Amino acid sequence: MSTEEKSLNFIEQIIEDDLKNGLSNDKLRFRFPPEPNGYLHIGHASAICLNFGLGIDYKAPVNLRFDDTNPSKEEQEFVDAIKKDVEWLGYSWDKECYASDYFQQLYDWAIELIKKDKAYVDSQSSEDMAIQKGTPTTPGTDSPYRTRSIEENLDLFTRMKNGEFEKGTHVLRAKISMNANNMLMRDPIIYRIMHAHHHRTGNDWCIYPMYDWAHGESDYLEQISHSFCTLEFLPHRELYDWFLNQIYDETKVRPKQREFARRNLSHTVVSKRKLLQLVEEKHVTSWDDPRMSTISGMRRRGITATAIRNFANTIGIAKRSNLIDVSLLDFCVREDLNKIAPRVMAVLNPIKLVITNYPEGKEEWLTAENNPEEEVMTYREVPFSKELYIEREDFQEEAHKKFFRLTLGTEVRLKNAYIIKGESVVKDADGNITEIHCTYDVDSKSGSGTEASNRKVKGVIHWVSIAHAKEAEVRIYDRLFTHENPDGNKEVDFKEYINPESLKVITGYVEPSLQTSKELDHFQFQRLGYFCVDRDSSAEKLVFNKTVGLRDTWAKVENKE
Repeated sequence: MSTEEKSLNFIEQIIEDDLKNGLSNDKLRFRFPPEPNGYLHIGHASAICLNFGLGIDYKAPVNLRFDDTNPSKEEQEFVDAIKKDVEWLGYSWDKECYASDYFQQLYDWAIELIKKDKAYVDSQSSEDMAIQKGTPTTPGTDSPYRTRSIEENLDLFTRMKNGEFEKGTHVLRAKISMNANNMLMRDPIIYRIMHAHHHRTGNDWCIYPMYDWAHGESDYLEQISHSFCTLEFLPHRELYDWFLNQIYDETKVRPKQREFARRNLSHTVVSKRKLLQLVEEKHVTSWDDPRMSTISGMRRRGITATAIRNFANTIGIAKRSNLIDVSLLDFCVREDLNKIAPRVMAVLNPIKLVITNYPEGKEEWLTAENNPEEEVMTYREVPFSKELYIEREDFQEEAHKKFFRLTLGTEVRLKNAYIIKGESVVKDADGNITEIHCTYDVDSKSGSGTEASNRKVKGVIHWVSIAHAKEAEVRIYDRLFTHENPDGNKEVDFKEYINPESLKVITGYVEPSLQTSKELDHFQFQRLGYFCVDRDSSAEKLVFNKTVGLRDTWAKVENKE
C-alpha cells in the first residue's frame, strides 16, 4: 500500500508502523468476527468494510470467523444471513472459520492453565461472585474456592465437561488478581456449564468458552496479525494479552488488538438485542424489514452495496464515538441510484385527466429515455391515450403565480409527450374534483422535430395511461424512530420513540414496462423518489418499496419543529 496515495487513518498507521518495525507483509492477516446471534446491521457494515478493505489494500487474506460460543442464542439462520450480507457487500473471505472449530484446543489450553495453577473451578453462585468481585474503587475478595488443589480442579473441570453438573453449579475462572484496577482482570470466567445444542457441534459439549477466552486464542490459532474491534473492547485488551501470554510461541505471529469508535447512525438503533426486541415484539415484520438498520433490511429497501461502502468510506475510522446523521447515508444512496436507476413514470396519488380533443380509441407509443446519466443512452416505449392519471398535487383549480404545474387556463408539458392546457373540472356532490378536462397541442409531441414540439412551457408533469397502467402496492417508509438518538436517554425505553408513521401502504399506478421487473430492481419514479421491487412482488401483484426521496426533506421538518 502506498502511503503517498492517501492520508492514513490511525488503523492504517498502526499497520504501517508494524511493517516498518519488522513485521513481514506476508504475515498480515485480518478477520471479521461476528457472533451468529442476529442479523448484521449498518455498524457491522463499517467493520466489514474496514477489515476487508485492509485486506484489499495490503493484498492480505481476511478470515470470516463466527464467534459461536453461546449456543443458547445462535442459529444457522444467522450464519447464513451473515455470509450472504458479506458477499452482497462485495467481499470474499480467505477462510471460513468458527470458534467451535477450536473447542478442543481451547479446552486443552484450559487444562494447561489449571496445571500451572492459573485457573480454578469456582462453585459460588453468580450473585456471590458479583459481590466478592468488588467495585472499581474497592478491591475484590478471593473466592473461597481459589485455593483448591490442582488435582481437585482438574477433576471438577473434567466432570463439568462430561456433563455431570447442572448449569450454574460451577465455572472455571482464570487466577489473575482480585485487586486489579481493571475489573475484567479480577479472575474472569473462562468456561461455564451449558446443556445446550450447538448448531455445529451438536451435543458434544456441556461447557462453552467465554468470548474473552475464545476470541484472542482464535485470533492466535488463525495467525491474525491485527484484531480490530470497537471501542467498548478497550478494557478487554489487557485480558486479551494476558490470555495470549499463557500460550504464545515466539516463533509465531502474536495478534495485536486495537480499537476504533463505533459510528452510530441517527434515528436508528444498532444493538442486536434491541433489534431482536423489535422483531419479537412485532414492531417490525422481520429482521429484513426495510425500516431496520440491518444490512438485509437496507438491501430489501433498495439501498445498494456501493452506497453502503461509500458511506463507510465517507465516515471513516475514528477514535471517538460519534452520531452520524442518517441523511449522509441517504446522500450516498441517492448518489449511486442516480447513476444506475432507470427513470420511469408512476402516479401514487392519482386523479383522472381527460384530453377532450384526443381521438377516441387512439393510442400511441412514445419514446422515453431510461437514464440521462448513461454513457450510451437507451430508450423504452411508453403508451399514451386519451385518459391519463396524474398526481393530484400537480393540479390546482386556482393557483398562485409560482405554481408551475397544471391549472385552468395554463399549459404544462406531459413528460415525453404533449403540451396540454387545463380547461375544466368535474366535481362530485361534495365538491371534490374527480376529473380534469384539458386539450392538447397536437403538434407539440416531444422529439417530433416540429417547431411546436420545441415550444417552452414552465411546467412538466408525469403521467400514466389509464388503459395501460399497472396497479402496484407501494410501501412508503420513513425513519423508524422520531428521536435522532433513541438510545440517548437511558431513562426512556427506546421503543417510546418508534415512529407510528414509519410505514404507509398506498395503491399507485405504474407504466407497463415495470410489469416484468424483478426483486431488487431499482427505479426512479420521476419527481417522486427512488424505489425498488420488493420480494413480495409478483406478476399478479407488483410491490415497490420507497428507498429514498429525491432530496432530503427530513431536516427541514425537524427544523420547523
